[in-house]
Amino acid sequence: MNGTCQPGDNFLLQPIWAAIRSHEDLLLSKIFPTCFVFFAHLVACLYFILLDFMAPHVPCLWHYKLSSQDSRNTKALWECLWKTASNQVMCVPSVSLLCTYLHPQRLPDKAPSCFCLAFEVVQCLLLFDALYFCCHFLLHRVPYLYQKVHSVHHQYQETFALVAQYSSPWDAVILQMTAFFCTVLLHCHPLSEMSFHLLNIWLSVEVHSGYDFPWASHRMVPLGLLGGAPFHNLHHQQFKCNYAPYFTHWDRLFQTFVQTSKKQI
Repeated sequence: MNGTCQPGDNFLLQPIWAAIRSHEDLLLSKIFPTCFVFFAHLVACLYFILLDFMAPHVPCLWHYKLSSQDSRNTKALWECLWKTASNQVMCVPSVSLLCTYLHPQRLPDKAPSCFCLAFEVVQCLLLFDALYFCCHFLLHRVPYLYQKVHSVHHQYQETFALVAQYSSPWDAVILQMTAFFCTVLLHCHPLSEMSFHLLNIWLSVEVHSGYDFPWASHRMVPLGLLGGAPFHNLHHQQFKCNYAPYFTHWDRLFQTFVQTSKKQI
């Protein structure tokens, strides 16, 4: 195994990994990564879509919405869903190429230790945040790139869960290739890689959800390290601030960080 840490005491994760590894042919197929991302995204979105339809009738849910606008727009939901699905089709060639030349052709027998998995996931998350901050900054600061690549994603100033992957095909390819490149560069164990992608998808959906719950990820992580939905919602409204997808340190360092209050409208 070429991972960033050795398997170690893996008895907790070994049964899980053995069950996953029994589907090795599926996991190593060229279309699995994009299908995995798409369906994981839908499952994460479903939670917030249900909340969107419940919130107008449940005051305690409405209280945590960042906007006073009603998110129950069936046409917009279908538009975002169709755009996301078509973008995933566009991602298949690039991701397949990456998998062919850079991914292992056989899965390792041993699972990582819990520490190793957590360490690799955090590494990937920090690297992805740094790389996408740079890409995102350029997409906004270079007018041609913004118009041709990124402007589609900003058609919705008031975000909801499915907006997370509502973008142009090129934007989707950049986003997905950046995420996969992180796991390849850090030589992650496949179980760590899958865990990172699941967490990455959840955080992406959460920051676009339009909700600021007390149990949200940015509330659970101390010191304001994560910006969460309020941080990213303001980016969709003001455009030239809060470029990082999750963490706040890059925007603080480059003085593009803008603090936000709960209600934007």
